[in-house]
Amino acid sequence: MIKLVACDLDGTLFNSDMIISKENANAIHQAQENGIEFLVATGRAPKESQLLLKDADIHTGFINLNGALVFDKDGNLRVKHVIDKTKAEQVIDLLHQNHFYFEIITRDNVYTENLNSRISNVAHVMVDLNPGMTFKQAVAISAGSKSIMNMSQINNFNELINNPDQEIMKIIAFDSRGHEAFKDIINNINKMGDLVVTSSSASNIEINNINAQKGIALLEYAKEKGIKREEVAAIGDNLNDESMIRNAGTGVAMGNAVPAIKELAQVETKTNNENGVAYILHKFIEDNAN
Repeated sequence: MIKLVACDLDGTLFNSDMIISKENANAIHQAQENGIEFLVATGRAPKESQLLLKDADIHTGFINLNGALVFDKDGNLRVKHVIDKTKAEQVIDLLHQNHFYFEIITRDNVYTENLNSRISNVAHVMVDLNPGMTFKQAVAISAGSKSIMNMSQINNFNELINNPDQEIMKIIAFDSRGHEAFKDIINNINKMGDLVVTSSSASNIEINNINAQKGIALLEYAKEKGIKREEVAAIGDNLNDESMIRNAGTGVAMGNAVPAIKELAQVETKTNNENGVAYILHKFIEDNAN
């Protein structure tokens, strides 16, 4: 019996227009009515992800920033994993030295030193996640998205390092050349220790505290709620979903998932990201009833 479902956002719950289809939204409501708790698992910050779900009238808990933060449906913070500021400063210096565009995410905000670069790099990510979308289309969607409008531009990231009231949860770097561009950077970050590097597309890498992984956070939350591992399901499509697909009792790969996720999951939706979440939620509801 499935009691808790964690679901990735981009490329999974979102369709190619970065909105939640009516089928998916209705299925989430039905799952909640049938006693299945639903968590949105995303690399995005809490404020940003909550705004993106508001239009669909969906009220859920969140695994934010790849597991650095977990909130229940009522907005209570249940899990927190912060990047040590000394480590963060080392990563920032490394990325600056190698001329990568990157952002820093705290609990309450996303910070950039160059907003125009953010628009361009997010557009590359969208093209990676949505085959058939042109870069021009992606730029138009990215520039008008709520995630761009709610970012903060600062002169220098050292402002965050030197602010004792700010906790750094995640650092995300972009490069349109793909994973090969990050090879040396990833090796250097791994040598620092206590950090984990994941990816939500071929165009970025995401750096978190070693314990800030979707799968670890999901099981921490489930344990606190008294839910067994075999009663937990996770739905995803990309490499940064690997830990929760691996750790959940039932791992579900979207029809548009990368091959590595399909190989790891026990179940595949057989459909795309327009209504794939609805397909699997209806199956869980039916299986629970039986």
